[in-house]
Amino acid sequence: MALGWGFISTGGHPGNNIAPALTAANDGELVAVYSRDLGRGKAFAEKHGAKAAYDSIDELLADSRVDAVFVSSPNHLHAQHGLRCAAAGKHVLMEKPMTTTLEDAVALVKGCRENGVTLGMGFMMRHHLGHVQAQQAVRNGALGRVTLAQVQGGGGVRGEETPPPRTGLRAWWEDPVAMGGASSMMGTGVHLVDLLRFVLGKEVTEVAAITDGQTESRPLEQLVTMTMRFDGGTLATMCCGRVLPDNRNDLTVYGINGRITGRATVGGGLQGKLEVVSDTVNQTTVFPANRHAVFTAMLEDFHRAIQEDREPLASGMDGLRVVEITLAMIESARHGRTVKPSPVEI
Repeated sequence: MALGWGFISTGGHPGNNIAPALTAANDGELVAVYSRDLGRGKAFAEKHGAKAAYDSIDELLADSRVDAVFVSSPNHLHAQHGLRCAAAGKHVLMEKPMTTTLEDAVALVKGCRENGVTLGMGFMMRHHLGHVQAQQAVRNGALGRVTLAQVQGGGGVRGEETPPPRTGLRAWWEDPVAMGGASSMMGTGVHLVDLLRFVLGKEVTEVAAITDGQTESRPLEQLVTMTMRFDGGTLATMCCGRVLPDNRNDLTVYGINGRITGRATVGGGLQGKLEVVSDTVNQTTVFPANRHAVFTAMLEDFHRAIQEDREPLASGMDGLRVVEITLAMIESARHGRTVKPSPVEI
């Protein structure tokens, strides 16, 4: 049977990416949407074929046709909305970042477990076939000992010194509390950090970050540079921001015996290429442009995880780990020192 989906939020991301991806998925249908503005919700529902629109989250959760909910409300509301879904017996696919505090992340993971529902994260970059190939090459030892990984993501407009402030429905992106104390890191960096964790199969043990924010006069950054140490010794660099016109969105992994390069694979929508060069593997794969492919794969994996009673490819614990790393990034940038995340076990 198809998985019945409810959406909390009818903003740009659900409309431009998740709803079209769900239409392309083999085993899901959009049942209901929630918006504070019922007129906007009805317009969204009509455009994307949803059966109902609500201006009450309780009414959406009371709809028996809804099996799972995609939560993409403002960052600081993720935990409370996710916990309400779990209490209603609905599976939860959470847009990034999972939460803005460690306490909320722990509560969300525990709440979903206690209510017997699946919790997944919207880390769609794990589903790019190039990144899956990179992860398999690392796991199979094609590079030998991995020494360094580098990833960069973001964008910008030529000649634009400072990105214009977000307004209207996206005005909350300018609110440090709603955002969780970071901007580019919350928008892009969390994806890149999780991608490194996925490809390397390791956890971050130390963080050193320099940004153009995290100060009293400029609490939200537009550019992040970060160096990480992973368990096992691999070092990694991550850069993301909104002042990077012509950014190529690349991933590179170096090992003692070779290299993996993903050209324009980060982000998932453009035509990309993955190249593996090593003592044992030499191959190049080109991936056609498909904006929605990674989102469709993410939705289908989430449904299979429910059917098979397993964790999704990006689980709630993956979301928790990235929250820990993000908080370490903010602390490092704010105080000018390295920070060692303290992983919570649940």
